[in-house]
Amino acid sequence: MYGVLLFLHIIGATIWTGGHIVLSVVILPRSLRHRSPEILLDFEKVYEKIGMPALIIQIATGLALSYNMLPSVKGWFDLENPLTHALLLKFVLLLITFLFALHARFRVIPRLSPETLKLMAWHIVPVTIMSILFVFAGVSVRTGWLY
Repeated sequence: MYGVLLFLHIIGATIWTGGHIVLSVVILPRSLRHRSPEILLDFEKVYEKIGMPALIIQIATGLALSYNMLPSVKGWFDLENPLTHALLLKFVLLLITFLFALHARFRVIPRLSPETLKLMAWHIVPVTIMSILFVFAGVSVRTGWLY
């Protein structure tokens, strides 16, 4: 079961992180250059269909993997255990990503215009960086980079 959870978690991370890298490096610059919110919105319509399920799968499998490694939820917050450093980094990144997503969904995207594209960029780039940090934290569980 562990192997299936890890596989699904990595596939979810690949979709989530890869999509955000494409968004930041390809779609966002084109949208800014042409001052076209439609370019972003068109990408979002397509990506959201696989990106959001991938994120949900990551959250579910991440919790299951965390429980597999540390069967006590209390243990997830024990700073004496070096493994919790990676887990806590992932939890903090998830919370920040969630707050960025809420703000973008309910405040920025409904008002998206050529004038507000830069504000959207200030959401896209940090979420992309955080998605890469998610991967770093996940790899560090196996490599020990954070402990």
